Amino acid sequence: MILVTGGTGLLGSHVLYELARQGRKVRAIKRENSDTGMVRKVFSYYSDEPDKLFKNIEWFDADLTDFASIGDALEGISEVYHMGAVVSFYPADHKAMLKVNIEGTANLVNLSIEKEVKKFCYVSSVATLGRGLNGKLTSEEDYWVTSRKNTIYSISKYGAEREVWRGMEEGLNAVIVNPSFILGPGFWNDNSGLFRLVLEGLKYYTDGINGYVDARDIVKAMIQLMDRNIFNERFILSADNISYQHLFGMMAKYLGRPAPTVKIPGFVTDVVWRMEAIRTFITRSTPVLTKEMAYTMQQKYYYTHEKLRETLGFELTPLEQSVRGICEFYLKELEQEVPKSQDHRIPKSQSL
Repeated sequence: MILVTGGTGLLGSHVLYELARQGRKVRAIKRENSDTGMVRKVFSYYSDEPDKLFKNIEWFDADLTDFASIGDALEGISEVYHMGAVVSFYPADHKAMLKVNIEGTANLVNLSIEKEVKKFCYVSSVATLGRGLNGKLTSEEDYWVTSRKNTIYSISKYGAEREVWRGMEEGLNAVIVNPSFILGPGFWNDNSGLFRLVLEGLKYYTDGINGYVDARDIVKAMIQLMDRNIFNERFILSADNISYQHLFGMMAKYLGRPAPTVKIPGFVTDVVWRMEAIRTFITRSTPVLTKEMAYTMQQKYYYTHEKLRETLGFELTPLEQSVRGICEFYLKELEQEVPKSQDHRIPKSQSL
């Protein structure tokens, strides 16, 4: 049986769908009060029988920081796909993010070794790499660089990745994947929120450049790496490197919205995050923009997936193809939610 952590998230729901589609026995851990409705929705994007596939998932209540519950979840497990993590740029979440991402991964690694799990795949991030700037391509050979500019999220993922590398030294058959920004449908108020912002009329963009990858490609790569018994390695998963302006323009094109036209200079984001820090300190609310967000939005990162191409022999989906498909899912979902008498409110994609 296969254990999946983080199954209620964007990537996790895609992993569960593909494993269930292939008829594999799957157990997915979740917190006691977690909602699995979004997982079922993701299944419905790709299957005419989502409920049938969804019923094949064995849900198990557990917490990555609870050693005992993770031990119970690992009973009878031969393979682990670990992507459970806290992802946040908000200072209030920093302690929880460090604890869950590092300690939780250490627990899972230690127990996997103890229970003789045969295969282990960890979803890390390109944030753990020593990312090159000014056009330099980042590869798997670019190692972590300690810097005050590292976000707490990247520090937490680097700490977690070190636990997996340590597990490999202790005999765990593990492989690590380092995806860039993950794109996929369904989580319009969370991971896929950029699509929602563009649909609502986003007008602004920054100078930043980043890498992007389709969630379905990550799943395909993970399963192939595990099935081929490729261990003690890590692989960057990033299809294209493009500017935020280009990305938002593609989203706007397929959502039938005007593309953002107002460029925000770096000094403006620096001013805004400082003002937000003051406002949230006074009001005790969540900031719209943090220092980490402001810094990340202005950086220009470039990644190569050449190692993955050479190892598995397949190309990642071109970014525009991914964006177009996700926009079509979004528009179709909106059309199903709005009464026919109000259909005129839904923008029509230029590709439909």
